[in-house]
Amino acid sequence: MAETEGLVNGVESLSVNDTPPPESSDNVSGDEYHVKWGFSLEELYKIALKFYKEKEGKALQVTYKDKLRLVAYTKQVSFGKIRNDVSPDVGFLDVVGNDRRQAWQALGDMSKESAMEEFVKFLEGSCNLFKPFVEAHKAEKEEKLRQQQEEEERLRREEEERKQRELEEEARKQQEAEKQRQMEQEMQIRSALNQQTAAQFRQYAEQQYPGNTQMQEELIRQLQEQHFQQYMQQVYQQQLMHQQQQLQQMHTSNNNSSTTLPQPATPQQLNSYPQQSMDLGHREGQALENGQTDGAEESIAPSLPHIMPASMWTRKDLKQFKESVGKCKENVIKIGSLATATVRVPTHEDGSCLFWEFATDYYDIGFGVYFEWTIAPSNTVSVHVSEDTDEEEFEEEEGGGEATDVKGDVEKGKKQDNRPPTDEIIPIYRRDCHEEVYCGSHTYPGRGVYLLKFDNSYSLWRSKTLYYRVYYSR
Repeated sequence: MAETEGLVNGVESLSVNDTPPPESSDNVSGDEYHVKWGFSLEELYKIALKFYKEKEGKALQVTYKDKLRLVAYTKQVSFGKIRNDVSPDVGFLDVVGNDRRQAWQALGDMSKESAMEEFVKFLEGSCNLFKPFVEAHKAEKEEKLRQQQEEEERLRREEEERKQRELEEEARKQQEAEKQRQMEQEMQIRSALNQQTAAQFRQYAEQQYPGNTQMQEELIRQLQEQHFQQYMQQVYQQQLMHQQQQLQQMHTSNNNSSTTLPQPATPQQLNSYPQQSMDLGHREGQALENGQTDGAEESIAPSLPHIMPASMWTRKDLKQFKESVGKCKENVIKIGSLATATVRVPTHEDGSCLFWEFATDYYDIGFGVYFEWTIAPSNTVSVHVSEDTDEEEFEEEEGGGEATDVKGDVEKGKKQDNRPPTDEIIPIYRRDCHEEVYCGSHTYPGRGVYLLKFDNSYSLWRSKTLYYRVYYSR
């Protein structure tokens, strides 16, 4: 019995070297242990040693000879091959010590990996509880790994959310600062414009509502708001013209050998222009405050005609509008590919402002407004649809047989020298009128004829169905 206790104590007193053993070609590869057990050989040996200490004498019953082998395996793992010059001498009467020493010497040059492998194999073959014991440790290891991964994922998400909140907060602050800057610029421009027109608007309001101070103030506010909107639209239009000129110059420089005209900027591209226009308006507003009215006007629009800018907006009730207009077949036009429709609307003697609304099915169309300084014989609205080739032949006839080589462009109107003077109110741009209703208005500049051009000359194959409505107000 004393010999057995000595062997057990010998095993319990052993420690496992944490330094990973060198690889050996004589051992089973570590990948195989990972596949079978879920642990490396060294990790599996530590678990087997723990199992032996806990279960020996209980669930694990081994013989005295087997215990000597197990002790020898553990010493071979910890210290390697026995060396007589280093190992302490064992007393002659120490039977257990001599037996352990002989068992250790019997292992010879066995490697540490082989000793660990033999130790594990012995326990696996000797006790059925060893495999469930290892599987329990494997499940515990996987659970810890899962919890660690969940914690790392939680920390990662929290860090991403924190950074996202910081970015959103920074963007919000920038938007608020930009909005505040625009409001300050708008107030400066309004103040300068109001000072410039205060006397004129006051005189007009007194003529319209003599003796009624409240109505006079209301009318002045309306006039000031309208004047500001027209001023900013004029600045915005000038900025658009400048952007178009830049695009044309870039296209011409990059395609000297091409005869294709540059494609106009789309409404999405033009979304970046209002801020530049506001900055320009801000500089001109400062000039107005300093009394430099003439210079400001010249710097804003040196070549603009003496005509009020038009107002344009959109509506979302596309389906209702087309159903309403479609009841009158005269207000529905089929415009073929490579064709342009011109709606001629004479000014009405009882009106002072023209309004228009239009939409299309499925596809966009070019739209622009011109004013022809001519006196129409009647107030009848007429529609002229022309093919692109027909207009070229007409221009050749008007020019005495000489080809003008002027092709219709979706962005530019056609002006002929033998026609009445015509002013461009809104340049032709492609409008997404298949997505929303486009509306607009313009104050009469005098007697004449409005030309509402719906240009489909850029479309080679598709025809467009146009729904439109025009009317005037007093």
